[in-house]
Amino acid sequence: MSGNADIYHEMIVDYSRNPTNYGKLEDHDVIFHDSNPLCGDSIDIAMKIDDNKVTDIKFDGKGCAICMACSSVLTEITKGKSLDDVRKIEKNDILGELGLEHLQAVRIKCALLSLKVLKSALYTYLADHLDDAQDVDRLKEDAANLY
Repeated sequence: MSGNADIYHEMIVDYSRNPTNYGKLEDHDVIFHDSNPLCGDSIDIAMKIDDNKVTDIKFDGKGCAICMACSSVLTEITKGKSLDDVRKIEKNDILGELGLEHLQAVRIKCALLSLKVLKSALYTYLADHLDDAQDVDRLKEDAANLY
């Protein structure tokens, strides 16, 4: 490896050993769990939401270095954002932060597990707080088009 590849590799190793926003969030408004049985990754993401903003977020569980690094980056990106901005987070927002844009297909599920869990938690929260049937239908359509 050389140049940027070294930096990204170091970032992934550091995040996997020292994940940010890792642990349990006891006073959460929504929590969601999912796993990747192929790799053994298994994570929960819990969020505290006030005034339509993510005021706190934590992830808990176990995973490979890529899963842990991407979960850390995703929680950093998400904290403090409005729910509308969280809805707009895409896979390249995470992959780009860690230089993983050209990740092998076999590892992409590891990298994007946290995004899948985050979006599922967000849509669960929103569905519980929507009154308009059209808004719920749009939310279901958004969820169906995640990947």
